[in-house]
Amino acid sequence: MESHPQSVSVNMQPYGWNRAGSPATAFGPTVTPVVQPQPAPSPPDFVLWSFFNAMYCNYFCLGFIALVFSIKSRDRKMAHDPETARSYGKTAKHLNIAAVCLGTVLTIILTVVLLVIYSNSLRLVGSV
Repeated sequence: MESHPQSVSVNMQPYGWNRAGSPATAFGPTVTPVVQPQPAPSPPDFVLWSFFNAMYCNYFCLGFIALVFSIKSRDRKMAHDPETARSYGKTAKHLNIAAVCLGTVLTIILTVVLLVIYSNSLRLVGSV
């Protein structure tokens, strides 16, 4: 996070003589802190996750569609439209979750099917 220097105003009282004839002391500086508002956090766009899903978990093109929504979200963020960027980012997140879940389940099913076919082929070769 960026830290910005705070603005400080100094109010010095004039140095002079008081009524008793002795030098008057000046009051210390008056410090007025200026609180700068924190910028609103930018909405996440999930581009890296979408790119990973587009490359490795792209069943039914969910990873590619998530990548499209992630890029739309990043474009809206650069155009200073956080609400639309948040909406596109949310859609990209849901598509990424669906792509990962579907990719994991289908990979496990495919592995089990291939193992069953391979073991059956070994049994057939061994029985001949």
